[in-house]
Amino acid sequence: MFSCSSRHALVAVLALGSASLAQADYLWIERSADQPGKAYLSDFQPSERLSLSTLLEPQLRLAGGRFQTLAPSGDAYGVPQVVTGDLRLLAKKPDGTALTIYEAREGRSETKAQNDLELVPTESGGNVFKLHWKGTVVSASQVNVHTSAEWSRVLKPAADGSVVLDTPFPGRYVLEVAAQINGSATVDGKQYDSVTHVATLSFEVK
Repeated sequence: MFSCSSRHALVAVLALGSASLAQADYLWIERSADQPGKAYLSDFQPSERLSLSTLLEPQLRLAGGRFQTLAPSGDAYGVPQVVTGDLRLLAKKPDGTALTIYEAREGRSETKAQNDLELVPTESGGNVFKLHWKGTVVSASQVNVHTSAEWSRVLKPAADGSVVLDTPFPGRYVLEVAAQINGSATVDGKQYDSVTHVATLSFEVK
């Protein structure tokens, strides 16, 4: 489990298309009904599978606050068992004095956040989402949407911070957002000049 503290509050949620995060990548989960699931590292489209060699401490979040360490198999982290409910994975990538923390979620049945940064549906199975940061609803500057058909769009939040997604065709949707801590932060006892959280929410529309 990653433990993150900071002298400063999170002051802004930055889109991956912004100048400072233009080259950021994201970890996301693919799962079919009654299947364990796999997590991939992608860049622009989910079909682009990047090497997992730069990631450390991949973990599957289990019920009751427990975590299970995962090992890569080729270009994916395979989940070793079927998980009831929504599926969540964590990993991190240190790069000198900078750190990226990936927080991936598959499924939209649960209306409570468990990861530090998480897009959460306002109702089970719904298409309206709010971004949660450590239990508090915050407003994303934008949310990037990718699909299995390589159709993409950018969503802007409403005044109350909610994000509405249209799902005009069947397939897998991956919602992606990033947040950068304002100032230095300490993670697992090590101080970094820059810490960025990258969160995804993926689900399949029939």
